[in-house]
Amino acid sequence: MTKRYLSKRQKERIQSIQARRRERAIAKKSVSEEELENLTQLGPEIRGTVITNFGAQVDIEGLEDQYSGQIYRCYLRTNLEPLVTGDRVIWRYAEPVGVVVARESRNSELLRPDPYGKLRPVAANVDRIAIVFAAKPTPYSNLIDRYLIAAEAQNIQPLLVINKFDMLDDHDYPDVKQLLKDYQTVGYEVFCVSASSGVGMKQLQDYLALHTSVFVGQSGVGKSSLINRLQPQANILTGELSASTDKGMHTTTASRLFHLENGGDLIDSPGIREFAVTNLTDEQIIDGFVEFRPFLGHCKFRDCKHQTELSCALIKAVDEGKILPVRLQNYRNILASQDEQ
Repeated sequence: MTKRYLSKRQKERIQSIQARRRERAIAKKSVSEEELENLTQLGPEIRGTVITNFGAQVDIEGLEDQYSGQIYRCYLRTNLEPLVTGDRVIWRYAEPVGVVVARESRNSELLRPDPYGKLRPVAANVDRIAIVFAAKPTPYSNLIDRYLIAAEAQNIQPLLVINKFDMLDDHDYPDVKQLLKDYQTVGYEVFCVSASSGVGMKQLQDYLALHTSVFVGQSGVGKSSLINRLQPQANILTGELSASTDKGMHTTTASRLFHLENGGDLIDSPGIREFAVTNLTDEQIIDGFVEFRPFLGHCKFRDCKHQTELSCALIKAVDEGKILPVRLQNYRNILASQDEQ
Protein backbone atom coordinates (compact mmCIF):
# COMPACT_ATOMS: atom_id res chain seq x y z
CA MET A 1 0.00 0.00 0.00
CA THR A 2 1.31 3.44 -0.94
CA LYS A 3 2.02 5.61 2.10
CA ARG A 4 -0.21 8.66 2.28
CA TYR A 5 1.46 11.97 3.06
CA LEU A 6 -0.59 14.70 4.70
CA SER A 7 -0.20 18.38 4.02
CA LYS A 8 0.47 20.82 6.86
CA ARG A 9 -3.14 22.05 6.67
CA GLN A 10 -4.47 18.48 6.90
CA LYS A 11 -2.27 17.71 9.90
CA GLU A 12 -3.43 20.89 11.68
CA ARG A 13 -7.07 19.98 11.01
CA ILE A 14 -6.61 16.45 12.41
CA GLN A 15 -4.84 17.80 15.48
CA SER A 16 -7.64 20.32 16.06
CA ILE A 17 -10.30 17.60 15.84
CA GLN A 18 -8.39 15.37 18.26
CA ALA A 19 -7.95 18.23 20.73
CA ARG A 20 -11.71 18.95 20.70
CA ARG A 21 -12.47 15.26 21.26
CA ARG A 22 -10.16 15.19 24.30
CA GLU A 23 -11.78 18.31 25.72
CA ARG A 24 -15.28 16.84 25.26
CA ALA A 25 -14.23 13.58 26.93
CA ILE A 26 -12.90 15.42 29.97
CA ALA A 27 -15.93 17.74 30.09
CA LYS A 28 -18.24 14.71 30.35
CA LYS A 29 -16.50 13.79 33.61
CA SER A 30 -16.63 17.29 35.10
CA VAL A 31 -19.28 18.49 37.52
CA SER A 32 -21.44 21.53 36.74
CA GLU A 33 -22.56 24.10 39.31
CA GLU A 34 -26.06 22.58 39.40
CA GLU A 35 -24.74 19.05 39.83
CA LEU A 36 -22.37 20.28 42.52
CA GLU A 37 -25.24 21.61 44.61
CA ASN A 38 -27.18 18.34 44.24
CA LEU A 39 -24.37 16.14 45.50
CA THR A 40 -25.20 14.53 48.84
CA GLN A 41 -22.91 14.60 51.86
CA LEU A 42 -20.93 17.46 50.33
CA GLY A 43 -18.14 18.36 52.73
CA PRO A 44 -16.55 21.74 53.45
CA GLU A 45 -13.93 23.33 51.22
CA ILE A 46 -10.51 22.08 52.32
CA ARG A 47 -6.97 22.03 50.94
CA GLY A 48 -5.40 19.05 49.20
CA THR A 49 -2.67 17.94 46.80
CA VAL A 50 -3.06 16.18 43.46
CA ILE A 51 -1.35 12.81 43.98
CA THR A 52 -2.34 11.14 40.71
CA ASN A 53 -3.78 12.71 37.57
CA PHE A 54 -5.95 10.59 35.27
CA GLY A 55 -7.08 13.48 33.06
CA ALA A 56 -10.82 13.38 33.69
CA GLN A 57 -10.38 12.52 37.37
CA VAL A 58 -7.68 13.00 40.00
CA ASP A 59 -6.65 11.44 43.28
CA ILE A 60 -6.41 14.05 46.03
CA GLU A 61 -4.55 13.74 49.32
CA GLY A 62 -6.43 15.63 52.01
CA LEU A 63 -4.39 18.11 54.03
CA GLU A 64 -6.88 19.12 56.70
CA ASP A 65 -9.20 17.79 59.40
CA GLN A 66 -10.25 14.14 59.30
CA TYR A 67 -9.29 13.95 55.63
CA SER A 68 -5.58 14.60 56.28
CA GLY A 69 -3.29 11.95 54.79
CA GLN A 70 -6.13 10.07 53.07
CA ILE A 71 -6.53 9.68 49.29
CA TYR A 72 -9.85 10.52 47.59
CA ARG A 73 -10.95 10.19 43.97
CA CYS A 74 -12.39 13.47 42.68
CA TYR A 75 -14.13 14.92 39.65
CA LEU A 76 -13.20 18.37 38.38
CA ARG A 77 -15.57 21.30 38.61
CA THR A 78 -16.75 22.54 35.21
CA ASN A 79 -14.45 25.19 33.68
CA LEU A 80 -11.69 24.41 36.18
CA GLU A 81 -8.28 24.88 34.58
CA PRO A 82 -6.37 21.62 33.87
CA LEU A 83 -4.66 20.01 36.85
CA VAL A 84 -1.35 18.17 37.03
CA THR A 85 0.32 16.07 39.69
CA GLY A 86 1.69 18.28 42.44
CA ASP A 87 -1.04 20.91 42.16
CA ARG A 88 -2.42 22.25 45.42
CA VAL A 89 -6.19 22.52 45.27
CA ILE A 90 -9.39 23.26 47.15
CA TRP A 91 -11.77 20.28 47.13
CA ARG A 92 -14.96 19.02 48.76
CA TYR A 93 -15.67 15.53 49.99
CA ALA A 94 -18.70 13.73 48.53
CA GLU A 95 -19.94 10.17 48.04
CA PRO A 96 -18.91 8.27 46.02
CA VAL A 97 -16.53 10.78 44.41
CA GLY A 98 -15.44 14.20 45.64
CA VAL A 99 -15.06 17.40 43.64
CA VAL A 100 -12.12 19.75 43.07
CA VAL A 101 -13.49 23.29 43.06
CA ALA A 102 -10.37 25.47 42.71
CA ARG A 103 -6.64 25.36 42.04
CA GLU A 104 -4.15 27.33 44.11
CA SER A 105 -1.39 29.29 42.39
CA ARG A 106 1.70 27.30 41.40
CA ASN A 107 5.21 27.98 42.65
CA SER A 108 6.60 26.35 39.51
CA GLU A 109 5.47 24.51 36.40
CA LEU A 110 7.33 21.72 34.66
CA LEU A 111 6.56 22.06 30.95
CA ARG A 112 6.97 19.66 28.07
CA PRO A 113 5.89 19.84 24.42
CA ASP A 114 2.83 17.72 23.61
CA PRO A 115 2.69 15.68 20.34
CA TYR A 116 1.57 18.85 18.55
CA GLY A 117 4.46 21.00 19.74
CA LYS A 118 2.50 23.04 22.29
CA LEU A 119 4.08 23.44 25.73
CA ARG A 120 1.91 21.97 28.47
CA PRO A 121 2.49 21.55 32.22
CA VAL A 122 3.14 17.97 33.35
CA ALA A 123 3.92 18.63 37.03
CA ALA A 124 3.57 21.52 39.47
CA ASN A 125 5.40 22.90 42.51
CA VAL A 126 8.63 21.04 41.70
CA ASP A 127 11.91 22.57 42.88
CA ARG A 128 14.47 19.94 41.77
CA ILE A 129 15.04 17.98 38.54
CA ALA A 130 17.25 14.93 39.07
CA ILE A 131 19.02 14.01 35.82
CA VAL A 132 19.78 10.29 36.07
CA PHE A 133 22.42 8.57 33.95
CA ALA A 134 24.28 5.28 34.28
CA ALA A 135 27.97 4.75 34.98
CA LYS A 136 28.14 2.12 32.23
CA PRO A 137 28.17 2.34 29.32
CA THR A 138 30.35 5.44 29.63
CA PRO A 139 28.11 8.53 29.85
CA TYR A 140 28.63 11.40 27.42
CA SER A 141 28.61 15.04 28.43
CA ASN A 142 26.83 16.07 25.23
CA LEU A 143 23.70 14.16 26.27
CA ILE A 144 23.92 15.32 29.88
CA ASP A 145 24.20 18.92 28.71
CA ARG A 146 20.97 18.56 26.73
CA TYR A 147 19.13 17.57 29.89
CA LEU A 148 20.76 20.39 31.84
CA ILE A 149 19.73 22.95 29.21
CA ALA A 150 16.13 21.70 29.31
CA ALA A 151 16.12 21.83 33.12
CA GLU A 152 17.62 25.33 33.23
CA ALA A 153 14.97 26.51 30.76
CA GLN A 154 12.33 25.44 33.32
CA ASN A 155 13.98 27.62 36.01
CA ILE A 156 14.10 24.52 38.24
CA GLN A 157 17.39 23.54 39.90
CA PRO A 158 18.92 20.40 38.33
CA LEU A 159 21.15 17.84 40.03
CA LEU A 160 23.06 14.91 38.55
CA VAL A 161 22.59 11.33 39.76
CA ILE A 162 24.95 8.71 38.35
CA ASN A 163 23.49 5.27 39.01
CA LYS A 164 25.27 1.87 38.89
CA PHE A 165 28.41 3.56 40.20
CA ASP A 166 29.60 0.29 41.74
CA MET A 167 29.87 -1.22 38.25
CA LEU A 168 32.85 0.95 37.30
CA ASP A 169 36.17 -0.83 36.87
CA ASP A 170 39.65 0.64 37.04
CA HIS A 171 39.66 1.26 33.27
CA ASP A 172 36.43 3.32 33.23
CA TYR A 173 36.79 5.10 36.54
CA PRO A 174 39.26 7.89 35.56
CA ASP A 175 37.10 9.11 32.64
CA VAL A 176 33.88 9.08 34.64
CA LYS A 177 35.58 10.71 37.63
CA GLN A 178 36.79 13.55 35.39
CA LEU A 179 33.30 13.94 33.91
CA LEU A 180 31.78 14.30 37.37
CA LYS A 181 34.53 16.68 38.47
CA ASP A 182 33.79 18.90 35.46
CA TYR A 183 30.13 19.27 36.45
CA GLN A 184 31.00 19.91 40.08
CA THR A 185 33.34 22.66 38.86
CA VAL A 186 30.43 24.23 36.98
CA GLY A 187 28.47 24.18 40.25
CA TYR A 188 26.08 21.23 39.98
CA GLU A 189 25.31 18.80 42.79
CA VAL A 190 26.49 15.31 41.83
CA PHE A 191 25.47 12.06 43.55
CA CYS A 192 27.20 8.73 42.86
CA VAL A 193 24.79 5.93 43.77
CA SER A 194 23.76 2.35 43.16
CA ALA A 195 20.11 1.34 43.44
CA SER A 196 21.09 -2.33 43.69
CA SER A 197 23.79 -2.14 46.40
CA GLY A 198 22.67 1.03 48.17
CA VAL A 199 25.95 2.88 47.60
CA GLY A 200 25.46 6.63 48.07
CA MET A 201 21.69 6.34 48.63
CA LYS A 202 21.80 7.87 52.12
CA GLN A 203 23.34 11.09 50.79
CA LEU A 204 20.76 11.26 48.00
CA GLN A 205 17.89 10.59 50.43
CA ASP A 206 19.07 13.38 52.75
CA TYR A 207 19.20 15.84 49.84
CA LEU A 208 15.80 14.92 48.39
CA ALA A 209 14.20 15.08 51.86
CA LEU A 210 14.10 18.87 51.56
CA HIS A 211 12.55 19.08 48.10
CA THR A 212 9.84 18.05 45.64
CA SER A 213 11.70 16.38 42.80
CA VAL A 214 11.25 14.64 39.46
CA PHE A 215 13.60 12.11 37.83
CA VAL A 216 14.47 12.40 34.14
CA GLY A 217 16.84 10.43 31.94
CA GLN A 218 17.10 7.86 29.19
CA SER A 219 15.54 4.43 29.43
CA GLY A 220 17.70 1.81 31.12
CA VAL A 221 19.59 4.10 33.50
CA GLY A 222 17.66 2.79 36.51
CA LYS A 223 15.16 5.54 37.34
CA SER A 224 12.48 3.07 38.44
CA SER A 225 14.97 1.13 40.56
CA LEU A 226 16.07 4.32 42.27
CA ILE A 227 12.48 5.34 42.96
CA ASN A 228 11.70 1.92 44.44
CA ARG A 229 14.83 2.14 46.59
CA LEU A 230 13.88 5.59 47.84
CA GLN A 231 10.25 4.57 48.43
CA PRO A 232 9.68 0.79 48.52
CA GLN A 233 5.91 1.34 48.45
CA ALA A 234 6.14 2.96 45.01
CA ASN A 235 6.18 -0.33 43.12
CA ILE A 236 3.34 -1.73 45.23
CA LEU A 237 1.17 1.34 44.72
CA THR A 238 1.75 1.32 40.96
CA GLY A 239 0.82 -2.36 40.82
CA GLU A 240 -2.36 -1.76 42.79
CA LEU A 241 -3.43 0.97 40.39
CA SER A 242 -2.74 -1.18 37.34
CA ALA A 243 -4.72 -4.10 38.76
CA SER A 244 -7.81 -2.03 39.51
CA THR A 245 -10.24 -1.41 36.67
CA ASP A 246 -12.11 1.10 38.79
CA LYS A 247 -9.25 3.26 39.97
CA GLY A 248 -6.60 2.29 37.51
CA MET A 249 -7.71 3.88 34.25
CA HIS A 250 -4.85 5.23 32.17
CA THR A 251 -2.33 3.99 34.73
CA THR A 252 0.32 3.40 32.08
CA THR A 253 0.47 7.15 31.47
CA ALA A 254 -0.64 8.48 34.85
CA SER A 255 1.86 10.45 36.93
CA ARG A 256 2.01 9.99 40.67
CA LEU A 257 3.44 11.83 43.66
CA PHE A 258 5.21 9.72 46.28
CA HIS A 259 6.19 10.75 49.78
CA LEU A 260 9.75 9.56 50.35
CA GLU A 261 10.52 7.58 53.49
CA ASN A 262 13.03 10.12 54.84
CA GLY A 263 10.99 13.16 53.81
CA GLY A 264 10.46 15.09 50.61
CA ASP A 265 8.24 14.25 47.64
CA LEU A 266 8.97 12.65 44.28
CA ILE A 267 6.79 12.91 41.17
CA ASP A 268 7.12 10.03 38.72
CA SER A 269 5.56 10.50 35.31
CA PRO A 270 6.17 9.01 31.86
CA GLY A 271 5.64 12.52 30.50
CA ILE A 272 8.72 13.93 32.22
CA ARG A 273 11.21 11.08 32.10
CA GLU A 274 12.85 12.36 28.94
CA PHE A 275 13.42 15.90 27.81
CA ALA A 276 14.26 17.38 24.44
CA VAL A 277 15.69 20.77 23.49
CA THR A 278 14.02 21.01 20.07
CA ASN A 279 11.45 23.48 21.42
CA LEU A 280 14.06 25.87 22.82
CA THR A 281 15.32 29.05 21.21
CA ASP A 282 19.01 29.75 20.56
CA GLU A 283 18.93 32.21 23.48
CA GLN A 284 17.51 29.57 25.85
CA ILE A 285 20.14 27.06 24.77
CA ILE A 286 23.12 29.31 25.41
CA ASP A 287 21.59 30.56 28.66
CA GLY A 288 21.30 26.91 29.74
CA PHE A 289 25.09 26.81 30.07
CA VAL A 290 25.14 28.58 33.41
CA GLU A 291 28.87 29.36 33.45
CA PHE A 292 28.51 31.19 30.09
CA ARG A 293 26.17 33.80 31.55
CA PRO A 294 28.78 36.26 32.93
CA PHE A 295 30.38 36.48 29.47
CA LEU A 296 27.28 36.80 27.30
CA GLY A 297 26.95 40.19 25.64
CA HIS A 298 30.68 40.92 25.90
CA CYS A 299 31.74 39.67 22.47
CA LYS A 300 33.07 42.25 20.00
CA PHE A 301 30.31 41.45 17.49
CA ARG A 302 26.65 41.40 18.51
CA ASP A 303 25.92 38.45 16.19
CA CYS A 304 28.90 36.42 17.39
CA LYS A 305 28.39 32.67 16.81
CA HIS A 306 31.15 31.72 19.27
CA GLN A 307 32.92 29.67 16.65
CA THR A 308 36.16 31.35 15.48
CA GLU A 309 35.24 35.03 15.71
CA LEU A 310 37.84 37.52 16.88
CA SER A 311 37.28 38.89 20.39
CA CYS A 312 34.69 36.24 21.28
CA ALA A 313 34.17 36.45 25.04
CA LEU A 314 33.42 32.74 25.37
CA ILE A 315 36.53 31.65 23.46
CA LYS A 316 38.59 34.02 25.60
CA ALA A 317 37.04 32.54 28.75
CA VAL A 318 38.02 29.05 27.57
CA ASP A 319 41.61 30.21 26.96
CA GLU A 320 41.69 31.66 30.49
CA GLY A 321 40.36 28.46 32.04
CA LYS A 322 37.05 30.01 33.10
CA ILE A 323 34.95 27.77 30.81
CA LEU A 324 35.62 24.11 30.06
CA PRO A 325 36.45 23.51 26.38
CA VAL A 326 34.12 20.50 26.23
CA ARG A 327 31.18 22.63 27.34
CA LEU A 328 31.73 25.20 24.59
CA GLN A 329 32.07 22.39 22.04
CA ASN A 330 28.87 20.75 23.32
CA TYR A 331 27.07 24.08 22.91
CA ARG A 332 28.23 24.29 19.31
CA ASN A 333 27.17 20.70 18.60
CA ILE A 334 23.72 21.17 20.13
CA LEU A 335 23.15 24.39 18.21
CA ALA A 336 24.23 22.71 14.98
CA SER A 337 21.81 19.82 15.55
CA GLN A 338 19.03 22.34 16.16
CA ASP A 339 19.76 24.01 12.85
CA GLU A 340 19.65 20.65 11.06
CA GLN A 341 16.25 19.84 12.56
